[in-house]
Amino acid sequence: MKKLLYGAAYYEEYLPYDRLRQDAEMMKAAGFNIVRIAESTWSTCEPKEGVFDFTHVTRVIDAMDQVGIDVIVGTPTYAVPAWMVKKHPEVLAVTKAGRNLYGPRQNMDITNPDYLFYAERVIRRLMEQTAHKKNVAGFQLDNETKSYKTAGEHVQKAFVEYLKEVFGNDLEKMNRQFGLDYWSNRVNSWEEFPDVRGTINGSLGAEFQKFQRKLVTDFLSWQAGIVKEYKREDQFITHNFDFEWRGYSYGVQPEVNHFEAAESVTIAGADIYHPSQDLLTGEEIAFGGDLIRSAKGGNYLILETEAQGFPGWTPYPGQLRLQAYSHIASGANSVMYWHWHSLHNAVETYWKGLLSHDFAENAAYREAQIIGREFQEIGSHLVNLRKQNRAAILVSNESFTGLEWFPIDADPAHPGKTGYNDVVRWLYNRLYRMNVECDFISPACRKLEQYDLIFVPALYAAPESLLKRLNKYVAEGGHLLVTFKSGFADEYVKVRTQVQPAILGECLGVEYHQFAFPRRVRLKSEYYQGLDQPVHTFMELLIPRGAKALAIYDHEGWDGYGAVTRNHYGKGTATYLGCMTGEEALDIILKDVLACAGIDREEESFPVIVRKGRNDFGKEVIFYLNYSPKAQTVVWQGNKAAREGKGAEEGQRKETEGFSNVSNDVKAEQGRKAAREGKGAEEGQRREGTELISGKKIRQGEVLEIAPWNLAVLEV
Repeated sequence: MKKLLYGAAYYEEYLPYDRLRQDAEMMKAAGFNIVRIAESTWSTCEPKEGVFDFTHVTRVIDAMDQVGIDVIVGTPTYAVPAWMVKKHPEVLAVTKAGRNLYGPRQNMDITNPDYLFYAERVIRRLMEQTAHKKNVAGFQLDNETKSYKTAGEHVQKAFVEYLKEVFGNDLEKMNRQFGLDYWSNRVNSWEEFPDVRGTINGSLGAEFQKFQRKLVTDFLSWQAGIVKEYKREDQFITHNFDFEWRGYSYGVQPEVNHFEAAESVTIAGADIYHPSQDLLTGEEIAFGGDLIRSAKGGNYLILETEAQGFPGWTPYPGQLRLQAYSHIASGANSVMYWHWHSLHNAVETYWKGLLSHDFAENAAYREAQIIGREFQEIGSHLVNLRKQNRAAILVSNESFTGLEWFPIDADPAHPGKTGYNDVVRWLYNRLYRMNVECDFISPACRKLEQYDLIFVPALYAAPESLLKRLNKYVAEGGHLLVTFKSGFADEYVKVRTQVQPAILGECLGVEYHQFAFPRRVRLKSEYYQGLDQPVHTFMELLIPRGAKALAIYDHEGWDGYGAVTRNHYGKGTATYLGCMTGEEALDIILKDVLACAGIDREEESFPVIVRKGRNDFGKEVIFYLNYSPKAQTVVWQGNKAAREGKGAEEGQRKETEGFSNVSNDVKAEQGRKAAREGKGAEEGQRREGTELISGKKIRQGEVLEIAPWNLAVLEV
């Protein structure tokens, strides 16, 4: 991509009066160079069956062309028109709750033949109207696509055919694998396969959810195939992937396999929403960005993020700008707001756009102008940032589903509230706050060796082949941190019969036979300093079998059982975290694992977040992001080797014994002292960088003061 894209979604057809020319001029004045249109209004494009009117689409494209703004055209297939439902009521999805009613978006069955017929027709007509327009930069497939839990007769028949393929038409094998003898759930012929919506069998239910994720992948691939017939070579195809929603973007999306679905697009996109005001941390921006960047293995587009949003998200002065640069710091090539103007009716009336309901300039718009101007001035130095992270987090849709069926803290009296993403974010958030950048990898990743350290949170359901690859990764010199609830079940959520942690116990050098919910349990350790911390939610009673217990439980009932262990296996190490801890204890454990893997940390930590990448000029770009209402100071110490007083060879060391936190801190302080004295890899040299926004030259050792909710961007 040649430039950063900056803009918003724009719905001219929603406006209470014609202000297209005025909006285009205001967008241009804000530095916008892109708008996203058309994905929401099928009923406007095709008001009657076979009667098409793309006036509102072409008017916007042409108006934007006049002011030099490009357009992303979305296929309008995620909200079906009323005439279709009237003629074909079966296009509405059947879920556990019955057949959907007309009104909401995303209420259809994405496999229904009638729906697909009309969807293909409107896509083709839209492409005929827009693909040749010179300022149409690319196309968005659908919108935040999921299966919408469709489970009607047509879908269930397709699921049976899928199972026949998976199990080689061997019904006995399927019954045995899913354990369907339980409660007389056994299926004795394919023809009598029951309605899967009623299943109480976690294995069968999880496989159906996996099948539903496949429907999403297939649907996006189908749409991409149509768009490719019309698009020019210079036009991209994208999709706005989203995440598990907890009132904001939170974690791994349970209904979409991002890694598989992203194969349909030429550049992945994301919709990221997050808390703001005093709750702005950047965690969701970084998490979502890291995940979507990893899904496609490169830069991505932010197709939706908040401008004002709900009243609780109205940004403090400076936060809109901080958020924009935070997206770019994770590798985004765009920042696009949902949306340009606030709506005057319908369900999203109070989800405010960049402009409020009066359409007048406001504080958010004026801050957007600052962002747009800066992106124009320095965007060539920030686009296409490449990252080479040494650590990765393995994430798994199958494990999410397994722990959805069997929550970590469920008991007969309570359904449980701790699931897969709670463990993923528990790890990720602490790494983020200590400025350790990570990629995400899927269970299908075949290049584990590209990372020095892999984190494996709650890998509850996994095939034997993956667990063996993780063993091999460690044997060949990799470093692994695995948490509780890993390796417990196979890919069909069938609990393994081996001693746990099954298969992974080989590299971990530990076993357990029991687990419990901790009450009054603390950690104690001769290895870690300051680990006298409580344990909560879940604990496994670990018995080392070759591994060293780095921490044990401090409790009269569980005394002597391991809580944290480490094993030297082949050329690498495997650390096992058998319980959930508080943030302070987790920080101590993570810092030690990072040191064990030879991964250096930044001196700064939250609220100063440091993100890095290499730009098209071959230079390193360093973002210092201040997520606090107080000014922060940082000292730019040049490269890590100089900062820590290490030579090039020592800086690449992969330690297998690990450090105590005290010794690591001492070594870091010695390194800082050496750097101040001009020693280390660049002895006698003082590096110089440029603060891109101000143009100021920065020398090694110089103090940067970062104002509240502000940032600095260095190019070195």
